[in-house]
Amino acid sequence: MFLIVILRYGFNLGWIAMQESAMYLHAMVFMLGAAHTLKADEHVRVDIFYRRLSVRTRSLIDIAGTLLLLLPVNGFIFVMSWDYVSSSWLLLEASPEAGGLPLVFVLKSLIPIFCLTMTLQALAQSWLNWQQLKQAQANTQQEA
Repeated sequence: MFLIVILRYGFNLGWIAMQESAMYLHAMVFMLGAAHTLKADEHVRVDIFYRRLSVRTRSLIDIAGTLLLLLPVNGFIFVMSWDYVSSSWLLLEASPEAGGLPLVFVLKSLIPIFCLTMTLQALAQSWLNWQQLKQAQANTQQEA
């Protein structure tokens, strides 16, 4: 982006393909990196309350959030984007800008890929949270 700005405003040079490639790269980072962010537990959360809770309560919150929010939203996005992405593939959609990249259909394909990777990671996280919940319950029973 820095190079694009310098070339455009410093040297009056600009290429639509270069500008679009920056947009494509940003989209790839965010859409493909979201599942890793969930795995690394780096997603946005109100930690003021969450960090003070027990492992059992945090596991319950994470499982409920995954089942009630994350999975339904991912499913909705996947279903609603399917026609949008498939019609783009049928047309082999290219940029509407002269000199733009001819890969809009590939860019749009990141939407269902995002949904699939997030769903797989959400299921893996839920399984780990379920295991933590069982372990916390076993520890509570042993202490009693």
